[in-house]
Amino acid sequence: MRLLLYYLTLLGSSYVISTYGPHQRAQMTGDILLGGLFPLHFGIASKDQDLAARPESTQCVRFNFRGFRWLQAMIFAIEEINNSSTLLPNITLGYRIFDTCNTVSKALEATLSFVAQNKIDSLNLDEFCNCTDHIPSTIAVVGAAGSAVSTAVANLLGLFYIPQISYASSSRLLSNKNQYKSFMRTIPTDEYQATAMADIIEYFQWNWVIAVASDDEYGRPGIEKFEKEMEERDICIHLNELISQYFEDHEIKALADRIENSTAKVIVVFASGPDVEPLIKEMVRRNITDRIWLASEAWAISSLVAKPEYLDVMAGTIGFALKAGRIPGFREFLRHVQPKKDSHNEFVREFWEETFNCYLEDSPRFQESENGSTSFRPLCSGEEDIASVETPYLDYKHLRISYNVYVAVYSIAQALQDILTCTPGRGLFANNSCADIKKMEAWQVPFSNCSEDCEPGTRKGIIDSMPTCCFECTECSDGEYSNHKDASVCAKCPNNSWSNGNHTFCFLKEVEFLSWTEPFGIALAICAVLGVVLTAFVIGVFVRFRNTPIVKATNRELSYVLLFSLICCFSSSLIFIGEPQDWTCRLRQPAFGVSFVLCISCILVKTNRVLLVFEAKIPTSLHRKWWGLNLQFLLVFLCTFVQVMICVVWLYNAPPSSYQNHDIDEIIFITCNEGSVMALGFLIGYTCILAAICFFFAFKSRKLPENFTEAKFITFSMLIFFIVWISFIPAYFSTYGKFVSAVEVIAILASSFGMLACIFFNKVYIILFKPSRNTIEEVRCSTAAHAFKVAAKATLKHSTTSRKKSGSLGGSSASTPSSSISVKTNGNDYDTASGKHRPRVSFGSGTVTLSLSFEESRRSSLINPALQSFLYNGGVRSSHLLANCKICNFSKLYGTCLFQGCRDTFTYKAV
Repeated sequence: MRLLLYYLTLLGSSYVISTYGPHQRAQMTGDILLGGLFPLHFGIASKDQDLAARPESTQCVRFNFRGFRWLQAMIFAIEEINNSSTLLPNITLGYRIFDTCNTVSKALEATLSFVAQNKIDSLNLDEFCNCTDHIPSTIAVVGAAGSAVSTAVANLLGLFYIPQISYASSSRLLSNKNQYKSFMRTIPTDEYQATAMADIIEYFQWNWVIAVASDDEYGRPGIEKFEKEMEERDICIHLNELISQYFEDHEIKALADRIENSTAKVIVVFASGPDVEPLIKEMVRRNITDRIWLASEAWAISSLVAKPEYLDVMAGTIGFALKAGRIPGFREFLRHVQPKKDSHNEFVREFWEETFNCYLEDSPRFQESENGSTSFRPLCSGEEDIASVETPYLDYKHLRISYNVYVAVYSIAQALQDILTCTPGRGLFANNSCADIKKMEAWQVPFSNCSEDCEPGTRKGIIDSMPTCCFECTECSDGEYSNHKDASVCAKCPNNSWSNGNHTFCFLKEVEFLSWTEPFGIALAICAVLGVVLTAFVIGVFVRFRNTPIVKATNRELSYVLLFSLICCFSSSLIFIGEPQDWTCRLRQPAFGVSFVLCISCILVKTNRVLLVFEAKIPTSLHRKWWGLNLQFLLVFLCTFVQVMICVVWLYNAPPSSYQNHDIDEIIFITCNEGSVMALGFLIGYTCILAAICFFFAFKSRKLPENFTEAKFITFSMLIFFIVWISFIPAYFSTYGKFVSAVEVIAILASSFGMLACIFFNKVYIILFKPSRNTIEEVRCSTAAHAFKVAAKATLKHSTTSRKKSGSLGGSSASTPSSSISVKTNGNDYDTASGKHRPRVSFGSGTVTLSLSFEESRRSSLINPALQSFLYNGGVRSSHLLANCKICNFSKLYGTCLFQGCRDTFTYKAV
């Protein structure tokens, strides 16, 4: 078995060495050799092989001018490096370049020559022969072009760890480092191109397309990625076809029939120029012009397609192209090529003959034409002007693949420079040793990049005016990550995730809301519960002492409703705590709004009733109805009903709901979307309007008897309410997340505690700790003070008016009422104006003397109802009516009394 292996290997190696791969090559010796694989022909001649006959090499056909320019770019880069004094000084690079003819078989034939010459020793045949004597090693291979060819070559070169740098193979399969260990490239993968194709189709809102791909390692993976992108965008593919330049005519026609009969007008082609050319020819023959073509970079600018006769069919094609680069001096290099000067490049002769459609004198093709085996061509000298003929070879304005070849050569040179400058003890090999550049093996690929590898958490960033292989490592943005080296882009974290500090992975965001378990939520809940307990305590006190004067004077029934509404206010704040759900979001604002309106409505009715009682001059039936308890509850109901309707309309048209806010880094806030900010504004605005009206009445009633009404304290409570909610508006719109709920809870609690403390705590304090003030006498004394003050002001005002009228009538005062008021501390005083003693009223430690004189017809109308109320309610412990003074028609009319027929002064002693 070992002898058979030796025989086969020796036979194969002798054949390879003797023929040196394909017969045509570009070759130049040097200290280090670089291999090159370029498609100098578009394909091979179709030929049936007889398996019983000796295999023969197939002939390459259709010269590729662009492929020849790519080959020239490699030679130009090597000559430029050899002439450099800084890069690889005293080292000469050589090259061996072969034609792949755009086929796998020709490429493998050339690749075997690379392997045989520098890896035959790996077969352990040294005991039989030294097969590698005097054969220089190929340190790296530049190529190939097509992905299918590069895949086959990479499988072979990878066995021997020979580096391969492709300049045009974009298949995503070649990115698998486990399978293609030594493969590298200077072109992006088709992952991005397929995505970009789908983006274009989505942009134009097409949803019905035809997909055509080369039947090789370039077309199949590319169209597969494209199909996946289309599925994600819900775009349909009508036909999915494979194509090859070696299809028979009937196969091409059948494919053209299916495309012509399809209703899809967009054709996406992921193929090379030679593969798509037969289909385009058939489409041109049929004059099918109502199609839009979407071209991959492999054929978008191919010279096989970009022909004037194809314009009617291919006009409007949308294609992709690689980024162009600039190679200084390359234009002059291309123009100075000549067969006689470039003897090391055997492809120049064929290029010359194809360019000028002639034969060189020593060309084998010229001899074949003389024998009549080929068509006749004229003889050319080899000194013709290359610029006089227009070919793709001199299309150097937009160098794309040529630039990638140029960069690939320089990347190898940079790696060799690292080996040349390696310091012993700091090398990359065993015991930190360095490689001998004169005897270097191919597997010895130190770092040879223009830029350092980008670590995970970073991406490659473009540097202006620098080649694509030169980049800077840019840290991924927050919310993005990369988990492998040399990432071209950073992936975006899902909505519920965020990137870690190093941007190497994503972690789940923390979910936050105003929780029952956090200290802030616990504190707010305790305050709300405390408010409920204190309000319940006040209710208990009021019920226990419901028959005492203070409780009776505060309108017990409305006070109970007011206290109940305060419990609702404190309780509504609890709905804002905890994880927001749809039902809590829809309940919390209406509960808060209705509770507050019910509370303020009760306060409004109470203050308004007291104000009407004390300021009405003569009570009428309308006043009695207004003061009735049923009407008071009706007004409270109507005010609250308006707020209820606002909430009903809000919940019907734009109900609030729970939603997750992802705007904040690293945190997901679960909050309530209020549905309509305008509705929330109406709810709070209506509450504030009622509070403003209540404040107005309370402020107007602030000087009424303190024990009878809490108007002064209501004024304070409304001031607190306004301060809290005016501060709430900017705080609400300037906060975010859970703090929005916290701000509203604080506003609810602050305003609720303000109303509870201002309106009820003073009364509870008197009831529990100052029971001596909770008597009917205390209430009457307070009322009496207010009544005398009002009566005195009215009398003084009337007296001033009477004097003015008397002066205008010449001093006559026969029928004009007069009055005088004086306040003394001891004894009676004599009024010189009236000539009578003034009756005195003792109040506290002093004496109030009040003297009133009225005409019979005007007395009833001048006595203030507040004073009458004071008399009826028993504010005077003992009274002495002077002569000719009597009380008439003494009756109870909702807390007022009427006096008639008093002819003289009257005196009251208040205790």
